[in-house]
Amino acid sequence: MIEELERSGNWLFRGRSYFPLVLYVLLAVVIGLGWDPLFQTFHVGSAVGCIAVSMLGQVIRALTIGYTPRGTSGRNTKAGQVAEVLNTQGMYSLVRHPLYLGNFFMWLGIMIYVGNVWFTVVCCLLYWLYYERIMFAEEAFLRGKFGQAYLDWSVDVPSFWPRNLKWQSPDVSFSMRNVLKREYNGFFAIFLSLALVSVGKTYVHVTQDLADILHPFWQYALIGSFAIFFLLRSLKRYSRVLHVEGR
Repeated sequence: MIEELERSGNWLFRGRSYFPLVLYVLLAVVIGLGWDPLFQTFHVGSAVGCIAVSMLGQVIRALTIGYTPRGTSGRNTKAGQVAEVLNTQGMYSLVRHPLYLGNFFMWLGIMIYVGNVWFTVVCCLLYWLYYERIMFAEEAFLRGKFGQAYLDWSVDVPSFWPRNLKWQSPDVSFSMRNVLKREYNGFFAIFLSLALVSVGKTYVHVTQDLADILHPFWQYALIGSFAIFFLLRSLKRYSRVLHVEGR
């Protein structure tokens, strides 16, 4: 059973970039069938609230990535598990899987904005079932590579939800350039996903007129977030402005 969980976890790890597609399909079905009693019309409070929830996840990821060296805490998929050092400080002093905690909140804001409580509950359960096996496989890899050092760290640090806020300051300084270099995709995806949810809800419940289907709030949000995305992507591809040695 342990070997099966580890194999399936490694397989899910390599395909985790496709997991959002499942959630997109589910939210499209819920909105298309009119199973979204909440937020059927645009309200700035609900939009800002859901953005805040998702941005909390972005902040968690930023605090994780900003303090970690190259070879850990990344988006590596094809290469499988990668860890040149064992991270135990910063966000890793609070939880063993801070990136997945950040991802959860990024998705939670989008799930809430769909406007169906049960949809949010089901998606949270799907997220946990999916990532639980990935976390199992990652921890098996880390236990095999770092041995007792991993066991000493993991015994007092919870896997997902923090039990306390005993932050251990990292030995390396925080690198905002490293965060900007690696997180612009997720940042833009938050606004794009929320805007698409709003478009779907407006189309189903308010109007099918394409001229009015995207609320001005989301128009400005998309323009602003895309401008940031385009700038950071260009800086990463065509310059060394965001390069940080050893990150």
